[in-house]
Amino acid sequence: MGSIEPPVRVYCQEDNLDYEELHSRAEIHGRQFKRFGKLEDVEKAIEYGRCALDLTPRGHPEEPSRLTSLGIYLQDRFQRLGDLEDMNQSMVYLVRAVELTPENNTSLPFRLGKLGRSYIDRFRRLGTIEDLKKSIECGSRALELTPSSHPDLTSRHAELGLSYIHRYRRLGAIDDLEKSIRCFSRALDLTPDGHPDLPSRHTDLGATYSDRYRRLGVIDDLEKSMECFSCALELTPDSHPELPSRHANIGLTRALELTPDGHPGLPSHHANLGLSYSDRYGRLGAIGDLEKSIECFSCALGLTPSGHPDLPSHHASLGVSYNDRYRRLGAIDDLEKAIQCLTCVFNLTPDDHPDLPSHHASLGVSYSDRYQRLGAFDDLEKAIQCRTRALELTPDGHPDLPFRHASLGVSSSRRYRRLGVIDDLEKSIECFSRALELTPDGHPDLPSRHANLGLSYSDRHRRLGVMKDLEKSIKCKTRALNLTPEAHPALSLQYSNLAMSYHDQYKRTADPSHLKSSLDPFRKSSQLLNGAPRDAFTYALKWTKFASQYTYLNPVEAFRATIELLPHFIWLGATTSQRYQDLALADNVALRAASAAIQSSNYNLALEWLEHARCVVWNQTLMLRSPVEKLMLSYPDLASRIQSVSQRLHRASSGSLAPTSVTDSPEYRHRLAPEYEKLLAEVRLVPEFEDFICPNKFHGLKRAARNGLIVVINCYKAQCDALLVLPSHDHIAHLALLGFTERKARHTRSEIEKLLQKKGLRERGFKIKGNCQREPDPDIGLVLADIWNNVVKPVLNYLGYINNEPTDDLPHITWCPTGALNFLPLHAAGDYEQPGCRVFNHVISSYTPTLSALLASNPTELSAIPRVLVISQAATSGYSRLPGTARELEHIRTHTQDRAEYTQLIDRGATPAIVLDAMEQHDWVHLACHAQQNIRDPTKSGFFLHGGTLGLAAITQRSFRNKGLAFLSACQTATGDEKLPDEAIHLASGMLMAGYPSVIASMWSVMDADAPFVADRVYAQLMKVGKIGNGEAGKALHYAVAGLREKVGEKEYGRWVPYIHIGS
Repeated sequence: MGSIEPPVRVYCQEDNLDYEELHSRAEIHGRQFKRFGKLEDVEKAIEYGRCALDLTPRGHPEEPSRLTSLGIYLQDRFQRLGDLEDMNQSMVYLVRAVELTPENNTSLPFRLGKLGRSYIDRFRRLGTIEDLKKSIECGSRALELTPSSHPDLTSRHAELGLSYIHRYRRLGAIDDLEKSIRCFSRALDLTPDGHPDLPSRHTDLGATYSDRYRRLGVIDDLEKSMECFSCALELTPDSHPELPSRHANIGLTRALELTPDGHPGLPSHHANLGLSYSDRYGRLGAIGDLEKSIECFSCALGLTPSGHPDLPSHHASLGVSYNDRYRRLGAIDDLEKAIQCLTCVFNLTPDDHPDLPSHHASLGVSYSDRYQRLGAFDDLEKAIQCRTRALELTPDGHPDLPFRHASLGVSSSRRYRRLGVIDDLEKSIECFSRALELTPDGHPDLPSRHANLGLSYSDRHRRLGVMKDLEKSIKCKTRALNLTPEAHPALSLQYSNLAMSYHDQYKRTADPSHLKSSLDPFRKSSQLLNGAPRDAFTYALKWTKFASQYTYLNPVEAFRATIELLPHFIWLGATTSQRYQDLALADNVALRAASAAIQSSNYNLALEWLEHARCVVWNQTLMLRSPVEKLMLSYPDLASRIQSVSQRLHRASSGSLAPTSVTDSPEYRHRLAPEYEKLLAEVRLVPEFEDFICPNKFHGLKRAARNGLIVVINCYKAQCDALLVLPSHDHIAHLALLGFTERKARHTRSEIEKLLQKKGLRERGFKIKGNCQREPDPDIGLVLADIWNNVVKPVLNYLGYINNEPTDDLPHITWCPTGALNFLPLHAAGDYEQPGCRVFNHVISSYTPTLSALLASNPTELSAIPRVLVISQAATSGYSRLPGTARELEHIRTHTQDRAEYTQLIDRGATPAIVLDAMEQHDWVHLACHAQQNIRDPTKSGFFLHGGTLGLAAITQRSFRNKGLAFLSACQTATGDEKLPDEAIHLASGMLMAGYPSVIASMWSVMDADAPFVADRVYAQLMKVGKIGNGEAGKALHYAVAGLREKVGEKEYGRWVPYIHIGS
């Protein structure tokens, strides 16, 4: 270290003070800094300490004490600001203090202990192994020099334990970990009851048990760790300054209450607690622990001042937890936050910092995950760059070296799958093999090392066909499974990997025994254990894929497991937008499952699956709004609690991905969702409420046909089937529609879309284009004839409706199409070249997105005068004028006179807020305005009103009661989302969801001149009949459109076809 330089003469404010007084003042400010963390205190301590040392004669007996004190103050400032010069000066003073202290001096152990701690601090900053060696030498010597009866013996054990744990964390020698546990255990044993350091002894030992848990994966060590933290908390008096750190290991709220603002230890308390929660999440998979880790790291980051040396680690820890949450819940916003946090780290971390490899590795994980999600090759290249750099910077013998090799192997493997370059595959095998060699026996990462290597062997077998690689793959994956503890979050992954290898073996050998061997792993991979539900859902989807090819793998069981996992994957704790994004990954599971059930002649199950796995977000919204009146009568406290939580969760989950308040934050939703699920489970344990808010089974669904026949049409690939739910029947009739396929449905949609584009049918008020078009219109008559001949006519024939004599009292069919059929006008099907071959000649048509949507409605008599709200916007900026709205309102006013209370809001009087509030006060609503289907985000579709848009999200947040008809005399109000056809994401369904059981809407734009005509006929019929909810609205629209068709011509499809009725 070298001899000490003569200190520069320092000007002190009180220059008349002697060195003893200066030393005393330095000690006071040093203690105040330890307590309050104010930078000016340590600055003054250093100033007075330098003056005291300057005035202390060389060779004076107190010189070593002055050197020690000044070294400690400089060390404190280094820990606060991270300036390496402070650390270097501190080391100079502490080394000199030890050199000047005689062997027989009782202060030597203390000074050696402080010097040893300084070596540890410098190691943490520079990563030099030599500093660790010296810290252990100092600690061991200090312990040897301390008499067995000395009260500081416990501190010597604790200091040496600290050195051993840091060497373990650097070199990974399990012996150092065991020595640290022995030292901390001995320190705890020697600390008498009631001693003020007893809580810190428990804390140190608890932290070391956590390290051993991470190394060996023994859950008992995690429990011991938490037990130690609990003891530390119990033993710390309320007035003790360290109480907050003890609480930080157990309960964040109490820690915050007890920690004074600005306390220097507060950020580290939060960060340490965050690490503990993160560890426990990694082992047990409890989402609550992950949420708490994010909360803790966020607090640590928010409380850490700019320039503090701990700032990079807080950013990094928060980034890793955000990435973990992305992997668990799939919110892309969490992944972007992770990358932002981890990228920020590099601007704050010195180039020579030993944590730099870890930061590169963490950022590589996030780039790799983003590549997996979005497919941008640049992200994969960045991941490889980060992981390569992390490996280069990690010294030989470092315990993280196996992880670095494994991470690079993962990215190399993914690049092979992207580009097919065999060198990348060989590189992955090389990396995984090296990682496995370096991972010690008993290490908790050993299963993943075997699993990764097994996956690469599988890839090489598929590429080169070498049987030996397949055998190695099965051996590795079997070993990974055997080494994975029960209830570990990775257990489902290991089962899935093994199942895939058995399947590969079957494909290679055609030996049925290998296919048989894959069934049990497929089954177990789909069980919801402690892993991420989205992962279990993915594994179950794999099972359904292969079960659809090989019936031995039991397709019905596979789809049942997948659909049971769906509500865990599409989680209530996510926003509506996030759930729709996740549904895009569900791979048409409802249609595929129903097809499998139909093939097994289980029609009831097919219908149930179509209900449960379609309109998922819709059903979840209705679940949160389910009435609790019956429960309130018997269990009012329980009913009130579940009602409160469900209402808060409904409001929170309807928001966007970008939180604007605490109640919009992901953490808030993630706390509410498990609370709601827990309350649901509690209610279902109560007698007579076992099925409370459970998905409907067939015996409940069949009640939807109480007012008329329902035809559910499932179409997946080459299989198209109609399921007929008949009034008062206890079974479902099945009709195979052999002439129709999913491909035909998509072609039909495409032809209709071409017509809409050519005609400009985008918004209400369109003008018919002239006949100067160069290309002929797509012949929509042909596609309507195709729908008639292959879908609708077979159904009507089966029902005996085709040969019936003409009548004014036509039967009523409610169509419930699925998949691509959602976009087809079944109500307009017909061969318009042949007489009597139109669907409307034989039946009245309505639609419903689900059967459950019909269950909530009841016929509404007009004996109690309904309140009708009419909204009109004749002029909207950027859109064509709608002069017809004036006539439309006049017609409605005329028909409702003496039959209903009429209110109108027009132009400037119709803002989104005013209209929503008015809808609360009225029974029916009629909207005559422009509207739009948002293709990028269907939840942002809406009605254009004065001053803004009345959006779908705002409508569905409301829960209207006892409503009647919603007449949407606007454009595109029943246009669904092509990517999610079975989620009914359009304005008409939004009105159904909001509480209007009967909705008149349009599949595409309507002509402004036609809208008043249709409204006139509909309201004339409804006011005459005097009720809705029993098919009356559908019947009124049927005859109104018949009049329009007669007026404009049957083949003016663009004008009359878009009008449809949805609901009861």
